[in-house]
Amino acid sequence: MLLAQTEINPKVKPDKDKEFVTTELNKKFPIYKKVARDIWSYAELGFLETQSTERLQGVLREAGFTVKTGVSEMPTAFVATYGSGGPVIGILAEFDALPGLSQDSVPNRKILDEGDPGHACGHHLFGTASVAAAVTLKEWLIKSKKPGTIKLFGTPAEEGGAAKVYMVRDGLFDDVDAVLHWHPSSANDASPSSCLSIKQTIFKFYGRSAHAAAAPYAGRSALDGLEAMNYMVNLMREHVPQEARIHYVINKGGLAANVVPDYAEAEYMVRHPDARMVEEIWNRIVKAAEGAASGTETTMKYEVISGSYNLVPNETLAQLMYNNLRIVGGVMYTPEEVAFGKQIQSTLTTKYPPLETAAQVQPFKTGGFFPASTDVGDITWVVPTAGLGTATWVPGVPAHSWQAVASGGMSIGYKAMNNAAKIITMTGIDIFNNPSVLVKAKKELDNYTGPDFKYKSMIGDRKPPLDFRSGKQ
Repeated sequence: MLLAQTEINPKVKPDKDKEFVTTELNKKFPIYKKVARDIWSYAELGFLETQSTERLQGVLREAGFTVKTGVSEMPTAFVATYGSGGPVIGILAEFDALPGLSQDSVPNRKILDEGDPGHACGHHLFGTASVAAAVTLKEWLIKSKKPGTIKLFGTPAEEGGAAKVYMVRDGLFDDVDAVLHWHPSSANDASPSSCLSIKQTIFKFYGRSAHAAAAPYAGRSALDGLEAMNYMVNLMREHVPQEARIHYVINKGGLAANVVPDYAEAEYMVRHPDARMVEEIWNRIVKAAEGAASGTETTMKYEVISGSYNLVPNETLAQLMYNNLRIVGGVMYTPEEVAFGKQIQSTLTTKYPPLETAAQVQPFKTGGFFPASTDVGDITWVVPTAGLGTATWVPGVPAHSWQAVASGGMSIGYKAMNNAAKIITMTGIDIFNNPSVLVKAKKELDNYTGPDFKYKSMIGDRKPPLDFRSGKQ
């Protein structure tokens, strides 16, 4: 039997401001549910989210926001602004899908269109809840007659395109005092945590083709150069910190066995909890590539595809967000949703928690860490930032799975989306009502980064890779 809401949070009561938030978002829930479902059905890949971004922008314009589109040379990126003066609160909104995860919103594997994308990370819910929060916070500003500015950042291509990094590099967050965000999950948690920094690079080797049997001496194998590099990097694994992760794939290695390959390339990712260590390991990999090219008499070039910092946890803002998570609580399942959840869990191959955990709030803990990467990381190094997860997926469901697409496309996902919108709005109200909290949050950030820190993106001066998903649907 699922826990009742009062059993989960028996002592947490909302004030009048937060009752206003709950009333407003519950009233408009059918509207935002429709927006999320539309974006779920579009399922557009990174930098190709034309319909999705227009849908979100339309809601914001109708609510009175001024929308600037195509920011940082990304056609689907935008910044929507309402209000004037400080404090300035930023809210992040994602909306891209993943390749090859087409799935109906049913608890069994049912592909809608073979090979098409699907919202396996719940970004249709992410973007919609953030927009709903921005609009509701705007309505509260009008009602309360408080000064302040809301900025909704429409951030495309989180799944590999690292759009937020370009926005940070271009100074779009320079005038923002705090950033709030969330992400779909299988649990309800607002504890501050960090993650892995990452740098992604394509290494390209150029050789000289020749007949592999009749005249091999006339050729210089680009594949030999690439394999020599890979061998040296694999030897290097013993001599890097154990928290480091180095992974690669060979994208191109020749076209025919009887032709000495004149071109070969590999995609490398380097990860570590500290961005500075990522740079150090990456520099060593470049040296291995240079040595491999020298030893095989080939030439080598590389192209940095993306890179992002680890998350900087901010306990000050996280505590505010957690308090509001306790007010809102978790997701209460109907009997039909319980049946859906049980069927979804029957398809999982790993251990999973009971369905009741969707209704529970995880305890507040510091020092959290998850072994993945996100382009939100760069923002956290320049602006105090807090985020949370709500149980949009059946407990135990992993991200980037067909089960996540199914959960996020039905009532469970939409209810958790509504919870996230409430929590972000309430946290924004807390900041507007008590701007002094921003001083403490900024001091915490400065203590983490150090007095000499100056942000420098890991992508250099490259332009956004707008075509990185083209042709991969």
